[in-house]
Amino acid sequence: MPKILLCFPEGRHKALTMSYDDGMIADRRLVSTFNRYGIKGTFHLNSGLFGTGNRLTEQEAAVLYTGHEVSAHTLTHPTIARCPKEQIVYEIMEDRKGLERLVGYTVRGISYPNGSFNQEIKQMLPALGIEYARVVQTTGGFSMPDDWHEWKPSCHHNDQLIEKTETFIGLHKSQYLYLMYVWGHSYEFDNDDNWELIERFCELAGGRENIWYATNIQIVDYMNAYNQLKFSAGLDFVYNPSAQSVWINVDGRIVEVKGGSQMGFS
Repeated sequence: MPKILLCFPEGRHKALTMSYDDGMIADRRLVSTFNRYGIKGTFHLNSGLFGTGNRLTEQEAAVLYTGHEVSAHTLTHPTIARCPKEQIVYEIMEDRKGLERLVGYTVRGISYPNGSFNQEIKQMLPALGIEYARVVQTTGGFSMPDDWHEWKPSCHHNDQLIEKTETFIGLHKSQYLYLMYVWGHSYEFDNDDNWELIERFCELAGGRENIWYATNIQIVDYMNAYNQLKFSAGLDFVYNPSAQSVWINVDGRIVEVKGGSQMGFS
């Protein structure tokens, strides 16, 4: 019987994703930096607050985040654990509607505004079309989440980012899957006058062939596709009923299982 391990796309065992909230004008510089180094981000936006304060307008947001993911952050950013269920439903669904009109695809993720959530809210999210939710508590490590609706990042960008990045880059044991997940707010780089921090991070982490650069939803979709694989009882073939390819390691050999195909391992 073969030994089979899940891989990230192209057989990689490391992935990097970024998560930034609120849609402030400082996202212009952050997105430009990400684009320069091939790093992918997820941007959690409040569609009811566009154009207020230092926030981007709808028109600019529709263009700026091309190639990245736009995700929900509620319509007006309330502390939702203190809100009635009816308001929570309204805040999430109206935010989704506004963002989907803007970007033209289904918005399926959220970051909790003010980091506010509880178990009841988590249980509501699947019925509202939300497949993952990021929290502000961090792990300090590089493990995959065990609860997509309480997705804990590795670190905030002000929490020893360069040291953690160097550790992540040095990870080499391919029997593990490693995910580095960084979160924050782009305006913090203005407030702290430390744009050189994210520049240095991107120089270190970007452009590496052994890292998969992905948005939050791309990671969710990939893991869902893997979980849909139908392995034979003897592990001598597998069927992939999803549309996207999934990569697995079969006795040390990297195998692409293409969407809609069945593949034997002999």
